[in-house]
Amino acid sequence: MSAVEGRADAAGLMDRMYRFQRHIYDATRKFYLLGRDGLITGLKPPPGGAVLEVGCGTGRNLIKIAQRYPLVRCYGLDVSEEMLRTAREQVAKAGLSERITLAQADATSFDPQALFGRAGFERVVISYALSMIPPWREALAQAMQVVAPGGALHIVDFGDQAHLPGPFKAVLNRWLALFHVTPRRDLDMVVTDLCAETGTIGGTTRLFGGYSVQAVAIRPA
Repeated sequence: MSAVEGRADAAGLMDRMYRFQRHIYDATRKFYLLGRDGLITGLKPPPGGAVLEVGCGTGRNLIKIAQRYPLVRCYGLDVSEEMLRTAREQVAKAGLSERITLAQADATSFDPQALFGRAGFERVVISYALSMIPPWREALAQAMQVVAPGGALHIVDFGDQAHLPGPFKAVLNRWLALFHVTPRRDLDMVVTDLCAETGTIGGTTRLFGGYSVQAVAIRPA
């Protein structure tokens, strides 16, 4: 299968899965996508800066970022046009269409200049998307490439579940599998290696007994 065919398959799968789920996505995910609001609080983008979310889904995070940081421009991309339909509706409803720009693209190979007219962003966000992207390491590396000098990549996703009770882990993983979600249990090591390769400064933090993991990688100015 070619890369183009692979991207088309990924988009088709996400569109099929979210064609109806997109209408109830935010109402249901708020109960178990833990750590998203903490990530937003920790962003602290500079005034006049730009924030990109990779795998923006319904636009929920971008709207909260734009509301919390009124002096920044926000951008989002997603492989699913179905999710972007909801994102555009929600952004317009929030009155933020002039500050949030959305585009359909693959997380592993997007061109920010072609999509948004920008080469880099002061903050790049990936929230619970790596666990849904099969070539997630490529997506992570691509996101790091578009962090502007002095900027940072912020990640939150499902963790290694190291300190969660066994029965809870079993139920959780069966539930996640229904939605094609695979926790990236070595995310912390992959982030550490990527930081070493790119000369960035990074670290990870396990949250809620390993239920989720938060990572930040800062590119030197």
